[in-house]
Amino acid sequence: MIVKKSYNVYFLCAFMTLGGGLFGFDISSMSGVLGTEAYNNYFQVGGGNYKQGGITCAMPFGSLVGALASSFLADKYSRVTAIQLSSTLWIIGSIFQCASNGIALLVIGRVVAGVCVGVASAMVPVYIAEVSPKEIRGRMISLQQWAITWGILIQYFIQYGASNIDGGPNNPTQSTAAFRIPWGIQIIPGAIYFVGLFFYPKSPRWLASKDRWDECMHVLARLHGKGDMNHPKVLAQYKEIQDALALEREQHSTSYQEFMKPRIAKRVFLGMSLQMWSQLSGMNVMMYYIVFIMQSTGAGSPLLTASIQYILNTALTLPAILYLDKFGRRPAILIGFTMQAIFLYIEGGLQAAYGRPTTAADDLAAISWTVADHPAVGRGVIAMSYLFVCSFATTIGPTSWTYPAEIYPAKVRAKAVSLATASNWTWNCLLALFVPPLLWSINWKMYMIFAAFNTTATIHMFFTAPETKGFTLEEMDEVFDAGVPAWKRLKRTSRLDEIEREIAEGNLKVTDRGSAPAPVAVAGDEKVADPERG
Repeated sequence: MIVKKSYNVYFLCAFMTLGGGLFGFDISSMSGVLGTEAYNNYFQVGGGNYKQGGITCAMPFGSLVGALASSFLADKYSRVTAIQLSSTLWIIGSIFQCASNGIALLVIGRVVAGVCVGVASAMVPVYIAEVSPKEIRGRMISLQQWAITWGILIQYFIQYGASNIDGGPNNPTQSTAAFRIPWGIQIIPGAIYFVGLFFYPKSPRWLASKDRWDECMHVLARLHGKGDMNHPKVLAQYKEIQDALALEREQHSTSYQEFMKPRIAKRVFLGMSLQMWSQLSGMNVMMYYIVFIMQSTGAGSPLLTASIQYILNTALTLPAILYLDKFGRRPAILIGFTMQAIFLYIEGGLQAAYGRPTTAADDLAAISWTVADHPAVGRGVIAMSYLFVCSFATTIGPTSWTYPAEIYPAKVRAKAVSLATASNWTWNCLLALFVPPLLWSINWKMYMIFAAFNTTATIHMFFTAPETKGFTLEEMDEVFDAGVPAWKRLKRTSRLDEIEREIAEGNLKVTDRGSAPAPVAVAGDEKVADPERG
């Protein structure tokens, strides 16, 4: 059966980021149940211990495994096939969670679903980076973060609605439908994702790496030339991909040997560091355990108050999508970490100055510190939480996925991005496990710790992260190897633009040599061979 593929870049990238939406679904499917009696009574999870942390970190642990395995699947079977296979694990994991009769099966379900999230979170940005024009690459990859926020928002309100079953979340006899319904609904997007990926073309850069040049040219033409294989932009990209691949093969080194070279190892560490700092910024703590934070303020319904944060997270990601390719990655990174640090310092200071330990009379079993005696301070804490989330949504959130996906050479891209994503999930897992006892034992000091992490990240990124907007994936070697300090932009135009202009003016012809990895560019009146010829 021949399936007609879609080649609209905007549609391809938008639907592909449903993999990020699955991650968002998981975040709020857990945070939303924490405030319900059904969940707490059924699983017997209390505050101040590692039980809830273990349940929460099961998903990022599975995601860590998935991220590490993703490059092997993606390099062998293609990016699309790897993601499609992972979506079946999401369906299986959601079934396990919905049917869980205790903590053990719940944890297994979250681990299995987490493997899907790990593969998708690593390979979705890679696929998008490899099919997007450089002019909108940042915007397209940023859709991954927006999809995460939409997943969080949609599932949270599904969870919020389900929490009102049987008299509401405070009813001690509330039925398990309060958490089984949202966990069961998660199956639907996983099934849609699996079916939809049948309509996706393979990445042209992956096809080139397998010497499937006819298919590579066909995909490039449909993506960037409206089917015209002689379009200057298509020929320019074809030539650049072949040049880069030929150079890599001349080096006669494996992808693992490339990792050991200082010039590549530096970039691998940079990508892993950015993903690490995005977790140590404290954002996912705000997502997973926002209900606990809202409970400590004593301000209204924690579930309702927390929902506002999810709405802000979704709404404020849109400006980053629209402007990341205009303002660049580096300003977003530096401004984001700086603002996050400021808001966390203020939030921690308010908690320290006006908070107190909880008592039995407070009836707050999940938290040990409260500012409920000072309503104005409580509102200030909520405001700082909202501002923190807004600053993350417009800066670090989308950039932490965009930057690592575009800074590596083709030979190591899948493996390097999988390591960067694995770094994300390693810290995500550790934070999910240790934050509940941290909130219980050190209270406001936790905010200061995350504020210090943001401060350190600002300094680190200032000295190591150069600007990448406006350059093709094949030009990243020049961006990082030119000897220009990270705080100074490489002053040159994109080579792709130069090649495209030369081809359009007739000064450069691209002659294909069958399946050979290197094209021949000739000047003058020589005839251009058909790039699709095998």
